[in-house]
Amino acid sequence: MQNSSENGLKQVSHGRSAILGFQHLLAMYSGDVIVPLLIGTFLHLSAAQLTYLVSADIFMCGIATLLQLKKTPITGIGLPVVLGCAVQVVAPLKSIGGTLGLGYMYGAIIISGLFVFLISGLFSKIRKLFPPVVTGSLITIIGFSLVPVAFQDLGGGNAAAKTFGSANNLIIGFSTMAIIILINIFGKGFFKSISVLVGMACGTLIAYMMGMISFESVSQASWLHFPEPFYFGVPKFDWSAIVTMILVSLTTMVESTGVFLALSDITGKKISSKDLARGYRSEGIAAMLGGIFNTFPYSTFSENVGVVQLSGIKTKRPIYYAGFFLLLLGLLPKVGAFATVIPSPVLGGAMVVMFGMVGVQGIRILQQVDFNDNNNLLIVAVSIGFGIGVTVYPGIFNALPQAAQIILNNGIVVGGFLAVIMNLAFQLLNKNK
Repeated sequence: MQNSSENGLKQVSHGRSAILGFQHLLAMYSGDVIVPLLIGTFLHLSAAQLTYLVSADIFMCGIATLLQLKKTPITGIGLPVVLGCAVQVVAPLKSIGGTLGLGYMYGAIIISGLFVFLISGLFSKIRKLFPPVVTGSLITIIGFSLVPVAFQDLGGGNAAAKTFGSANNLIIGFSTMAIIILINIFGKGFFKSISVLVGMACGTLIAYMMGMISFESVSQASWLHFPEPFYFGVPKFDWSAIVTMILVSLTTMVESTGVFLALSDITGKKISSKDLARGYRSEGIAAMLGGIFNTFPYSTFSENVGVVQLSGIKTKRPIYYAGFFLLLLGLLPKVGAFATVIPSPVLGGAMVVMFGMVGVQGIRILQQVDFNDNNNLLIVAVSIGFGIGVTVYPGIFNALPQAAQIILNNGIVVGGFLAVIMNLAFQLLNKNK
């Protein structure tokens, strides 16, 4: 019985598992590669540095994923999860890296990972403090606060450039977006699940035919390269950057909790507080490794929950293959270099859809909330209002000290913090009535 099933779930052959694992990889690949491209481009990394960043990030995705699959006394949620770079870190890491430098960015990532590891046991016991009104608000803010970033890339990446919003940029961006939408409307099965990847590939092909792509970075990239600790220099530490990343890590823990619970329901595997703690610890370790190898924090990808539902295969074997495929791709810089040639309008077109869908997922969670309760209405209104407002006009806090600006200029952090605090405050007020 044991060699044919996993916790009562039908097992599949290694050949089919490998194909299904590749499907998981494709479903998360574009969403993950976008993060190093966005941050690396914003920080003006060279083509060689950007190639390293993408390759190392892919490799660390494999490490982070494998950490979650096997239960140990300390780590592993033991569910079919795939981990990638958390999209909500884009804005704060841009802020920290652009203001303080790469060393402080990676120092903050390491400490935030340690924080997650240390509070995992406690956090697994207080999840009742994060009801749908908080979680839904957080995910809505995460999605919609990143849409302006997507639109900037849709126009060409640099709003000050003369070519921003040019016909070529808009044709490429909107073509990418249209292809993704059409595949989601008319596509079926596996093809539909990789609509973002297909859309980006088609958009890049259109850009190539328009003469907007150079493959110089691909030709210069090496065939094999191992991730190096402290590739961009030793970590440095600043309290404001650390606090920012700790607050962001709390939002990823909340989001991961939702994914864990969703997969628990899909697979029929009940998870305990101890299971959740192991899952959080794995993400904390992955974040610390990300800081050491100069990549990013990692969290559970919600995109891959849909792949599990789509395939109907609920065992972990395909995910092991996905993890090993990620390791292999991360060791081949030429593969990473191909991702660096993707034009900004292609990324923007894909991100408008992706980030919008994340925001809608938050709205779907908010449908569970009783809005006849005026307190819930206030939590959602104020947290989302501040989150979007700060994202659009971060300069509102320019009169404050620079350390405070790093925290308050991030709409995700401000909105998420308000949702948690307001929910706790209203709960205490209701108890005292």
